[in-house]
Amino acid sequence: MNHPLIFPDFNPILIKIGPFAIHWYALAYIAGLVLGWRLVRRLSGWEPAVATPALVDDFLSWATLGVVLGGRMGYVLFYQPGNFFRHPLSIVAVWDGGMSFHGGMLGVAIAIIWFCRRNGISILGFADRIAIAAPIGLGFGRIANFINGELWGRPAPAWWPFPMIYPRVDMQPRFPSELYQAFLEGLVLLVIMLSLARRPKLRSRAGMLTGIFLVGYGIARIIGECFRQPDAFLGFLWFGLTMGQILSIPMIFAGIGFVIYARAKHPTRVITA
Repeated sequence: MNHPLIFPDFNPILIKIGPFAIHWYALAYIAGLVLGWRLVRRLSGWEPAVATPALVDDFLSWATLGVVLGGRMGYVLFYQPGNFFRHPLSIVAVWDGGMSFHGGMLGVAIAIIWFCRRNGISILGFADRIAIAAPIGLGFGRIANFINGELWGRPAPAWWPFPMIYPRVDMQPRFPSELYQAFLEGLVLLVIMLSLARRPKLRSRAGMLTGIFLVGYGIARIIGECFRQPDAFLGFLWFGLTMGQILSIPMIFAGIGFVIYARAKHPTRVITA
């Protein structure tokens, strides 16, 4: 068997001064939002332009609310509704983990629709720019999961390279699934989205990049979940699937729908040098 790595026992709190504490989990969300904001600010001016940098600045607060409120409520409703309804005050304890990307995505989608209608912006065109930057936050979120020592992997076979032991779980070598998911959902998906976004023909079809992101994330999540230990309070569900995989299936179909719609719609004129 390959010599397993030992999970480094990170302190989930970066800085603590009296009652004030900064958690790595919160810092990951802040980093994802700030870096995503800077990227969208730059992308907003690419032809066809969809928003001014000032409007992108305004949207940052909307995106933050969408991610935090949607992500937390999604986790509450999709994963542990009974527990949170019994202890409603724990809903606000986001520093303890427990955020759902699928809920966060719905929260941001609502924020995009509301914001764009208020400001007369193309909803799908603006959503395309947000979709390009979304993997940044996904990657940081998975790294935060790793630092927190949560969402660990399933037991790894003896031949698997570089398995990891999580002493707080057991002494069995496991897949470091948080890192696999950070790689797939973060780095790989970001490279794909940036590469495709450089093609004017794809940018000219509003909704195309949004659809590609939804399909790409859904596939990456389904693959990553094959290495991740299901939540103990849920386990495996229908046909041996996890909740994350089940929630990703409709996302893939929605993404395909966006791609079909974007291909059928007359493209926006793009000015090239």
